[in-house]
Amino acid sequence: MAETCLLQTRCSFPDIELFVKAGSDGESIGNCPFSQRLFMILWLKGVIFNVTTVDLKRKPADLQNLAPGTNPPFMTFDGEVKTDVNKIEEFLEEKLAPPRYPKLAPNHPESNSAGNDVFAKFSAFIKNPRKDANENLEKSLLKALRKLDNYLNSPLPDEIDAYSTEEITVSSRKFLDGDELTLADCNLLPKLHIIKVVAKKYRNFDFPPEMTGISRYLNNAYARDEFTNTCPADQEIEYAYLDVAKRMK
Repeated sequence: MAETCLLQTRCSFPDIELFVKAGSDGESIGNCPFSQRLFMILWLKGVIFNVTTVDLKRKPADLQNLAPGTNPPFMTFDGEVKTDVNKIEEFLEEKLAPPRYPKLAPNHPESNSAGNDVFAKFSAFIKNPRKDANENLEKSLLKALRKLDNYLNSPLPDEIDAYSTEEITVSSRKFLDGDELTLADCNLLPKLHIIKVVAKKYRNFDFPPEMTGISRYLNNAYARDEFTNTCPADQEIEYAYLDVAKRMK
């Protein structure tokens, strides 16, 4: 009887396969923050799933037939193909819901928008070839990072004890919305890591040490398998930006 129940439990898992961008060797995980975002969500949900890396230079015919004209990431869920990253996130949060699977949506709506302009500022900074424009673009990136750092260091309402005489002025939480990873982190962390790796490699730019919120945030992420095991190697990230990061003239 116990074996039957266990078998039924195993069989009741949905059949999920995630297709992500392959690295330069055609097999390892490639640089793609959207692929990592979905990879992290599925891992955090605790569901059984398969991951297939897709070599964009040699995309197999069966995959072209599965999702014609679509580059990874995309997913099959019980045989149904899903291709829009935002819609996949919404779909997974709805389908893989409590009590069996954890809720990943943030409790504080502000966490969803924290750092939402950082990657765009970074892209403008790293793609710029003109020395005379570099300083202003770097300032713009720093401003966006400072805004994110302020959010990470500002205590959330549930960190403040109304009955305590101690005033909490700096947050000690691990992630955007608290001490657990949420959808907001799955979106932001892959991008923030890319910025850290690429800006250092091609612009010798480091996150300022006084940005303690960002430092704490990344260190906590690096301590979690859900992030590190879904993350491409630094060399893959650097390689992906080899032609994107413009040389200064």
